[in-house]
Formats: sequence, structure tokens, C-alpha cells
Amino acid sequence: MPRPLIIDTDPGVDDAVAIVLALRSPEVEVRAVVASYGNVGLDRTLPNAGRLLTLAGRPDVPLGTGADRPLVHRLEQRATHVHGLDGLGGRAAHLPDPVGPVPGSGIALMARVLQEATEPVTIAAIGPLTDTALLLATHPELAERIGRIVVMGGAIGAGNVTGAAEFNVHADPEAAHRVFTQAEVPVALVPLGTTLACSAGPDWVAALAAADPACAELAAMLGGYLDRTGSDAVALHDAIALLDCVAPGSLTAEPVGLAVDTGFGPARGATVPDHGPGPAAAVDVLSAPDVPAVLGAALDRLRG
Repeated sequence: MPRPLIIDTDPGVDDAVAIVLALRSPEVEVRAVVASYGNVGLDRTLPNAGRLLTLAGRPDVPLGTGADRPLVHRLEQRATHVHGLDGLGGRAAHLPDPVGPVPGSGIALMARVLQEATEPVTIAAIGPLTDTALLLATHPELAERIGRIVVMGGAIGAGNVTGAAEFNVHADPEAAHRVFTQAEVPVALVPLGTTLACSAGPDWVAALAAADPACAELAAMLGGYLDRTGSDAVALHDAIALLDCVAPGSLTAEPVGLAVDTGFGPARGATVPDHGPGPAAAVDVLSAPDVPAVLGAALDRLRG
């Protein structure tokens, strides 16, 4: 029986690949997609998520309206230089019309999915962690219904927004700290170093493009991503995290106590090992010892 899954996202080119991967994976049933601010503003991420549901032939999946800003401090940084002004590499206008969001907030939708679930639900948190943190804070009684939270974010080492911080965590460090340091729900983290190691080259993108029209659209988005970054390979950040949601064990876990720097110095948003007094909640930090196997598994699911 497919495992229930909620996707908390900010589409985003790599988010687009991740969403389609999840929708085409028989191991999971996507019960909701919640879109928040992040790579671009909510005014673009929400319709982007709706377009991707239509593209994948799944307009039946409920779409929720997530947060339009971080918990505490407003986000000044966007990722349009990587994802394009529309968030989808300039391809949003080429996609089908979006499905609309359900009434109410994304938090309410996530809570409803958890309340109705008869087995533990996985949450794939592949954007800023604002909505996931709010869910944990406002519905603590539902924590036992969450099987685990799989996060794409953080940098155990150098970041991609600052020297210390990765984009998703830097977008809302307070929310990330809330998620990483709670002990009620298991958390798995797919950090920047892991996703950068799982970069797909031109042959992988070409194989994706040849699969079917939906995959061809994803490949076109990735092609624009390559053009803007000037790279010869594209990191499939969020899709790698989704792979471990649909096929747990695809990545290798090492439990580590983690915290997030929420100060205002140059290390704001840094994900750091927590060696402080008292027990730290252990986060499973995921790595990819066999990159070709990971890329192959992702491609197989995207091609259905």
C-alpha cells in the first residue's frame, strides 16, 4: 500500500522535478502539495505548483497556500538568477493552466491530511521550513501521525547563499532550528553537499527529455538552469530528497545533533553540529555513496 506523503515546496526548477518524481512513484500517495515563498514569491510558487500538478496529470491532488514570508524576519533574497523570474526557468507559460488552491491555509490542509491518515505520513520539506515549523508548533497533537520529515537543506560545510548557509535554511533559520531541534518527529536532512554530488549531466537530461512530454518540459527547465549557471551538470537538489521519501534507504544516514545559527552575523543560517549540554535531537544526515545508482533511480521514476 502506498505511503502517504505531503510535499512542502517552493517551485523552483528542482522542486518541479521532485514533484513529478513523487507523483510518478508507486511507493507513495501524494496527499497534498503546499507551496510557500522561497525561490520566488508565493505569487509565483503557488501557480507553479498548480501547473506541475496539471502537467503530471494529477489535478486531483489538493494544493495548499503556504506562508508568504518567514516566521520572524523578512526574506530579502530570492533565487531568480538560478530559477528565472517565473521560478521555472522561463517555462511557466509553456505549462498547462494551474489547478487552484483549496480554501484555507496550507497549514490547515497539512493538518487535515494528518488527521485523516490511518498510517504515518511523510513530509517532504523541500523549501523554506516555515510551514513545517508552524505545523509542529500549532498542532503538537498530530506529531505522532508524522512518520518522518525529510528536509532538503542545510550545509555541513560551505553554503550556496553565504559562505556558511544553504538557501532553504537561510530563508528562515528560526523555522529550521525549530524543526531540527525538536524530538517528537524523526528528521532526515539531505544537505547541500549530498545534492551537489548528485548532479546530472547532459546525457541524463537528454534521457529525461526523450521519455514523454511532461519529462521533456522538465528537461527544458533544467536546460535553462544549466545555461544560467554556466555549468556542465545540474544538481537535482529537491529530487534527491524526494527519492529517499519514495524509496527510504536510497541514501545513507548518519545521526547527528544539529542546530541552526539564528544570529545576525555572517554565519546566520549555518547548519552546525550541536555539541551543547543536554541531549540533542538526532537528525539523520543523508549522503549518497553510490551517485550513479541514485541518479538512475530518480530517472527511472520520472520516466514512470
